[in-house]
Amino acid sequence: MITYVEGIIAERHPTRVVIDVAGIGYELLIPLSSYDGVPAVGQTCRLLTVDHVREDQHVLFGFVSAAERQMFVLLRGISGIGPKLALSALSGMRVDELRSAVAAGDTGRVGSISGIGKKTAERIIVELRDKIGTDELDGGQAPVGDVLARDSILALVALGHRSADAERMVRGVLAAADADADVEDVIRRALAK
Repeated sequence: MITYVEGIIAERHPTRVVIDVAGIGYELLIPLSSYDGVPAVGQTCRLLTVDHVREDQHVLFGFVSAAERQMFVLLRGISGIGPKLALSALSGMRVDELRSAVAAGDTGRVGSISGIGKKTAERIIVELRDKIGTDELDGGQAPVGDVLARDSILALVALGHRSADAERMVRGVLAAADADADVEDVIRRALAK
């Protein structure tokens, strides 16, 4: 697997770049979100990659940040979403915007991305909601209440509850909970209702 490509930018276009590495030109397809981070032609650049190999093609996808690459891999893991649609999703929305839309369950916003309809947007939200934690959404600076909610929801999901049901249960408990409640208290109260 090719993890990154580092070399001199030979060509730079909004959806693809060519990087010259010791005389060999590697073409990488990139999302629009990465385009601004790619330096001018003739400059040195390092792009993180995902190597996609099928019987009829071999394509390198390039990303400026690890967050973009991680989201690309998560999107590709969803049934019905191939690498081109995952790349289109990252071109249509920044990673932090996509994470926020998924966490909020905003099918309209996710569905507004070119090539993604309502059903695909719903599938993206259902499949990614549990994989994208609230700590990732805000760079790990979640307020204590959000950490309590996230941990409580994850505990209920581990006990077999659906994510949406667990979130509803926890939000109901937290609305009336004491300021010094912990995860155990929240789960106990949620299960008692």
